[in-house]
Amino acid sequence: MELNDIKKVLILGAGTMGQQIGFVSAMHGYNVTLYDISDDILKASVRRIEKLGSSFFVPMGKITTDQLQEIMGRIIATSDPQAAARDADIISESVPENPELKAKVFAQFNKLCPERTIFTTNTSLLMPSEFAEASGRPEKLVALHFHDVRINNVVDVMPHPGTDPAVVQLVHDFAVSIGQIAIMLHRENNGYVFNAMISSLLTSAMTLVTTGVASIEDVDRAWMGVMRMPIGPFGIMDQMGLKTVWSVNDYWAHHTQDIPDNQIQVNADFLKQYVDRGELGAKTKKGFYSYPMPKYAQAGFLSGETEK
Repeated sequence: MELNDIKKVLILGAGTMGQQIGFVSAMHGYNVTLYDISDDILKASVRRIEKLGSSFFVPMGKITTDQLQEIMGRIIATSDPQAAARDADIISESVPENPELKAKVFAQFNKLCPERTIFTTNTSLLMPSEFAEASGRPEKLVALHFHDVRINNVVDVMPHPGTDPAVVQLVHDFAVSIGQIAIMLHRENNGYVFNAMISSLLTSAMTLVTTGVASIEDVDRAWMGVMRMPIGPFGIMDQMGLKTVWSVNDYWAHHTQDIPDNQIQVNADFLKQYVDRGELGAKTKKGFYSYPMPKYAQAGFLSGETEK
């Protein structure tokens, strides 16, 4: 299969990332089917996709209102797996970060999809090799990892040892065709490229707070002031979503050995307090900061005037 043969993109999992990937794919001319297990979830997801377009892409001048309606016309949603799989050329999977669940979902759609269908996973912390064999088509499985499409257009393309090189190239070409900068990994790596770098920053920031060294605001001020950045590590985590950040830390707390004082677990427990209160970051209007106008975006934050 070549790039020109890809017409239909199937999104498995209609959460935040599935919505964003589906929108960007449709924006670049692909027909998109959004699949999830609940019709109620799908109805809400379609509304959020349209809001993503109307509240961000239209105001930013990336598309017009008329184009938004055309884009929405290329997106359909279904909870019927057979209907979803029909004529799918490439899958983007964004179900919860559980290797057994991902293996189950891919095995299910392996039986339903055409033989040509390429499988990609948007996993943030798992390795595709963990569920490659269970997918039923390991040679056609590759990680295609997106970041928040409202902020950037960078994706990671990461094969596992059994991925066909031709599939890797095709997924790269597909990513470029939907306006993404494709970062090519030569082998599996936890955190891909950017996440591997930023995880060290976020871990250090949380450790400074949980060990009583500095406040959330002062950690962010230090980063923003020295690096001349508009946002600090805690603001970044609010944008990423604290449930996502917690799940990653909780996963590694249970899968990493010889951590001094079990600091990753301490950080995960720190995040869990916010998750349990439903304070998940910018999307719930409250996390480490309150939105839509967080302290770090206000005049006087760096000088500490917002604390007075």
